Amino acid sequence: MISNKQTTIIEGGKQMNSINTNRQTAALKASKTKITPSNFIRWTGLSAIVAGIIFAGIQPFHPADVVESVNTTQFAIILALKTLMCYLMLLGIAGIYARQMSKAGWLGLVGFLMLGICWATQLAYVFAEAFIFPLFTTLAPKYVDGLLGVSSGRASEVDLGANPALYGLLVGGLYMLGGLVFGIATFRANILPRWTAVLLAGTAALTPLAALFPHNIQRFAAVPMGLSMAALGYALWTERRSRTVENVPGSTQLSQTAAE
Repeated sequence: MISNKQTTIIEGGKQMNSINTNRQTAALKASKTKITPSNFIRWTGLSAIVAGIIFAGIQPFHPADVVESVNTTQFAIILALKTLMCYLMLLGIAGIYARQMSKAGWLGLVGFLMLGICWATQLAYVFAEAFIFPLFTTLAPKYVDGLLGVSSGRASEVDLGANPALYGLLVGGLYMLGGLVFGIATFRANILPRWTAVLLAGTAALTPLAALFPHNIQRFAAVPMGLSMAALGYALWTERRSRTVENVPGSTQLSQTAAE
């Protein structure tokens, strides 16, 4: 038979266990809302999702890269979205790299830097297209038209200086090479799902084939690239991490006493 003393100890142990459970639940809730490096990295996954969706989604609606498009409503909306996309893409890539930095090695660093330079340069061009080009469509229409044609490799009627070469190297070249290297590094790190890395690397490797088609068709080569970034962001955003909660001092000892 269980004595009154033993019953009291058992009931006390149950009460303390209940208190400990409540404290652990409160600690878990606090850890979800507290801004920590791991939580911040997880939130950058959302940036990659939005950037990838914008990148893929705007392609069917992108206006022609000619000076006549610059002052249209469609151009203003698409370029505003592209500006936001570039900011979010840089943040998303940084978060994806930070999550796997310890295992991605030097290859991951190289891929991250190449993609970072690519999208930072793209941001500068997109910002100019959105907010500067409209001011010069009447003053220097041929120059604006020539800059708009840089992305498609269209010949310009005026001298654009080093712009075509810089864009081709820092945006076009690093877009493909950086995507390939970063995809391989992500695959080797084996932290995020490998199929997302294969999609990124494969899309980057096949991008040069888009040159075989007219520019209005080439745009659709960006769709799988956008989807690959969104997939990586989703994997980062939904990734489950184990959280440890500090045990309340004396709880283990009390539980053991109650069991006796």
